[in-house]
Amino acid sequence: MFTRILIANRGEIALRVLRACRVLGISPVVAYSEADRDTRAVQLADEAICVGPAESRRSYLSAASIISAALVTGCDAIHPGYGFLSEDDTFAEMTRAHGLTFIGPPPEVLERFASKAGTRELLAKHGLPTIPGSHGMLRDDPHALAEAERIGYPVLIKPSAGGGGRGMRMVRTARELQQAITICRSEARAAFGDDSLYLEKWLEDNRHVEVQVIVDKHGNGIHVGERDCSVQRRHQKIVEEAPSPAIDDTQRLALAEMAIKAAVAAGYENVGTLEFLVDGDGKAYFIEINCRIQVEHPVTEMLSGMDLVAEQIRIAAGERLSVRQADVRLTGHAIELRINAEDTAHEFRPQAGVVERYLAPGGPGVRMDSHLYSGYEVPPFYDSLLGKLVVWGPDRPTAIERARAALDELVVEGLVTNVPFHKALLESQPFLDGAFTTNLLDRVGAAAFLASTAG
Repeated sequence: MFTRILIANRGEIALRVLRACRVLGISPVVAYSEADRDTRAVQLADEAICVGPAESRRSYLSAASIISAALVTGCDAIHPGYGFLSEDDTFAEMTRAHGLTFIGPPPEVLERFASKAGTRELLAKHGLPTIPGSHGMLRDDPHALAEAERIGYPVLIKPSAGGGGRGMRMVRTARELQQAITICRSEARAAFGDDSLYLEKWLEDNRHVEVQVIVDKHGNGIHVGERDCSVQRRHQKIVEEAPSPAIDDTQRLALAEMAIKAAVAAGYENVGTLEFLVDGDGKAYFIEINCRIQVEHPVTEMLSGMDLVAEQIRIAAGERLSVRQADVRLTGHAIELRINAEDTAHEFRPQAGVVERYLAPGGPGVRMDSHLYSGYEVPPFYDSLLGKLVVWGPDRPTAIERARAALDELVVEGLVTNVPFHKALLESQPFLDGAFTTNLLDRVGAAAFLASTAG
């Protein structure tokens, strides 16, 4: 097992990894930018080291700075969290070349799954159904137009690297495609350093369902059920829950078993998530794999009682899975609400400023993963995520009631958050019925949705 781990990330995930290190008896060291000098993870770490200025490119995305920090502080492994360098095969290879362990899939596995289009083709060979899409990357506008015509509009433009909805656009006509493709390339290049794009057929009224898998270095693999991530705005998740209300027990077991079988056959390793779109007839289509810990991993932890981050660290250290498939027990219902510094009344406009007062909710089945504290200044340089309110109940109605009560208890004063949206969502009939789809908000807009649920 490792003795010291450099946590190369920020916010709530840095704090989450730090806590997993404590449980495992590992000394946590936190890498931080100048803008994050006063974060909770920095305060709680055994040691903290500045890796550059606020700009991500010169700090959290600087492979040289991160590796130097790990070496200087005597670490033997690096945990990249999610985002930033977490799925960068070049960084993982550099880490290994310097005698350090990358906590995640090894470089050759990350390289194998680096291209979303390539991954789709690879896992299709191992039995996963995929949405019709372009053959390879889009070379230029004429190629994109020809592929879109072959697939049939509407189509979704997607970046081959990265995630989080950046660089994605749904288009319904050739004219829209020509206008959007330049923007998508620019967004993908800025966010991921790679402007490669491909197309997928757009499924109207789809659900986003993902399967959590874990595979050790010895080829042993398990799934830990599925999560529903269909409450989104502009392809970015806001709410996740499990089990999914979109599929029945027979479908969810078949989907999970299909996912882990394909992941093991394709040579995946460590913690990962296979994402699917489910159409109105209940048919699931594989779209991508996330080779890292997910933002929404606490949903699965609440159902299973597993510590996915600790499992991730153990596997990177060469240990075998701590549980067998037969040992996995998923009970009750869990919901995660992403608490963001965003103005939902103005289309989720990002916010920054000082948190004048912060109080976390509590009670049975309530978990708050957040790096906030009273007096903390939310910087304008990074993602707007402030924390994740996760609730568990023996059934979905109870989980919803606990979520409502927890939102009423949560206090974040000094800046605007998306808490009003979550309160409205938990009162809306589509959510209560479990009948929402990924375009619930994009159809009407956030302001109109809030207005429709008011009073």
